[in-house]
Amino acid sequence: MPINLDDYRDVAPKGTIDFLRRLSELGKDKRFLHVTGTRYGGGAPEILRRLVPMMQTLGIETRWEVITGGQDFFGVAKSLYNAMQGREQVIPDDMYQTYLEVNRRNAKTLNLDADLVMVHDLQPAALVEQRPRGRWVWRCHLDLSQPQRRVWSFLRQFVNRYDAAVFSLPAFAQRLNIPQYLIYPSIDPLSDKNRELTRSEVQRILEQLAIPRDKPIILQIARFDRFSDLLGVINAYRLARKHQHCRLVLAGGGVVHDPEGEAVLAEVQTATAHDSDIHVLQLPPEADLEINALQRAATIVLQKSLKEGFALTVAEAMWKGKPVIGGTASGIRFQIVHEVTGYTVHSVEGAAFRLRHLLNNPELIGRMGAAAREHVRRNFLITRHLSDYLTLLCIFRDGSSG
Repeated sequence: MPINLDDYRDVAPKGTIDFLRRLSELGKDKRFLHVTGTRYGGGAPEILRRLVPMMQTLGIETRWEVITGGQDFFGVAKSLYNAMQGREQVIPDDMYQTYLEVNRRNAKTLNLDADLVMVHDLQPAALVEQRPRGRWVWRCHLDLSQPQRRVWSFLRQFVNRYDAAVFSLPAFAQRLNIPQYLIYPSIDPLSDKNRELTRSEVQRILEQLAIPRDKPIILQIARFDRFSDLLGVINAYRLARKHQHCRLVLAGGGVVHDPEGEAVLAEVQTATAHDSDIHVLQLPPEADLEINALQRAATIVLQKSLKEGFALTVAEAMWKGKPVIGGTASGIRFQIVHEVTGYTVHSVEGAAFRLRHLLNNPELIGRMGAAAREHVRRNFLITRHLSDYLTLLCIFRDGSSG
């Protein structure tokens, strides 16, 4: 759907839209292609569903291709993802062969002809083996600070064939033989997940989800996986509840066709079975309005993940004026200004202490929430992200890698 950039004038920093229009003039004769492993689920597709039409609105010929593969391929991709996030995986040679065969087959069927091709994350990374003309950039949204070395050695041979790599944070990167750039992920303030909702809209959605609003709501939105530390969140809530009345909402997905997700969800349901003040929600992939309403209804948002990419749920919550208590995973820690927009904590006890402190000081919740929204406005809106991609297109417009 076309996107009117003028709609962003009231939310983006002053002068942003005029700057984007001037910057786009430098790239109007170039073609920009994005390639991902899926069109739905995860931060990259969510951002691209808005960024691609925005670039088209600015007159940049922009396309988005998605590789296809069977269940075996996406099982391999899941194992690669876990390994690159630092979890030990057993990946035999036939799994690597499946990965390569799917990439080679897609290289023959996809239209990869563009001046700048941005390949996102692991699933399509080996497409570069069959690259046609143009400049190719690998966009990594993961934290690669401690990858499983055998798997990284396999993937690095393809990454080094790109003209450049883009990471979300310096701490996420690895040493490569190609130039590297830094681009933070972003949220779209006008998407269904982040746009303003009326009180009646929020109330209606919470009633549909069977979440009462008679007590302060503590919220964590995260996949049902080991990295999300859901049992740690439950324990922190229970420590805080000894001193303050509150509810806990754990909302997430990632369970369908995922044995680990099913196991984590079962553990959480067992741990919360006899507590009517804890609500465990399995959200469908595109539950944007539900997430929006939950974040707006929350008093405090937790993001106590042990390992994360950039964790845009932090920026989403801060945009809605909520203080965030987060773990020390790099992407979370980077977004939170400690003691200004929220807190970073190292333990269950630390999270419980900060929950109690905020619940005892409602005026601090309001002050931190206002600072959090302004922090997101200046750093993590999609308009800034768009300017970064346009700048990258300009860097490569003359065939130079910078």
